[in-house]
Parts: sequence; C-alpha cells; structure tokens
Amino acid sequence: MQVHISGHHVEVTEALQSYVSTKLEKLQRHFDHIGNVQVTLSIEKERQKAEGSLNIKGAQLHADAEHEDLYAAIDLMNDKLDRQLIKHKEKTVSRSHGS
Repeated sequence: MQVHISGHHVEVTEALQSYVSTKLEKLQRHFDHIGNVQVTLSIEKERQKAEGSLNIKGAQLHADAEHEDLYAAIDLMNDKLDRQLIKHKEKTVSRSHGS
C-alpha cells in the first residue's frame, strides 16, 4: 500500500505522517489488496479537514471528515474508510458465493 500525504494550508510534519500511516495500516486488516491511498489534510478557518481516497480492485473509495482537532478528523476519516472497505468486501464476497 502506497500512502501519499499532502497538506493544504498546513505543514505535514513527521508526526502527522506517522499518525496517518499508522491509522491507514489498520485498513489492511479488512482488505489485503489496497493499492494507492491519497490523503489531503487542510485547515479552513476553525475547521480541520482530512480527506482520503483509496484505490482497491473494482472500486475507488473516498471519505472526508471535519473536526476542530486535526487528529480527530483523521480518526473520523479512517473510520469512514474502514466502514466502506468492510461493506465493499461483504458485497464482493456475497457476489462470488451467488447469494
């Protein structure tokens, strides 16, 4: 899994990079074949925003989250991507079993 992290009106520090990478590694528990992950962190006035999109076989998933704390926004984005991955995996498994 390749992770690309960029910042918009925010400097992406080593701590932010390692935090995002650690969180995204947990996504591989549910789906092994994650190709490319693009994360954009931004600050707009009082709101911190994290957007993520990942490419998997057969789909491209996207999630974004806003919060007053950037780390909390990253957690929310990661949770959304996690739910989408589980849902996608359940769909592909049910299709392959003919249910």
